[in-house]
Amino acid sequence: MLKIFKITAILEGISYLVLFSNMLFIKPNYFELYHTLLYPIGMSHGVLFIGYILLAFLLKKRMQWSLTTFGIILAASLIPFGTFYVEYKYLKTDQKNLKNV
Repeated sequence: MLKIFKITAILEGISYLVLFSNMLFIKPNYFELYHTLLYPIGMSHGVLFIGYILLAFLLKKRMQWSLTTFGIILAASLIPFGTFYVEYKYLKTDQKNLKNV
């Protein structure tokens, strides 16, 4: 389940950045393309965001995260590049610990 959470964290971060790119770079210049891309990008980001939050709740007890660590992991989903930081800082584990997760 930890591997799925890592993949979800990375994909959620990428979808967040693509959504911002759509708003910042495409909207001012190509308004019609912006509306065409908004629904699929927004929907995929929403699904990945919900998956990230649900997987974080499911892994909280297994990974023995403190309340502070869990709060950081949840707050990182709201900040651009935050999920990449979580994947780098909190989801690195030893191979011995992966047997239990």
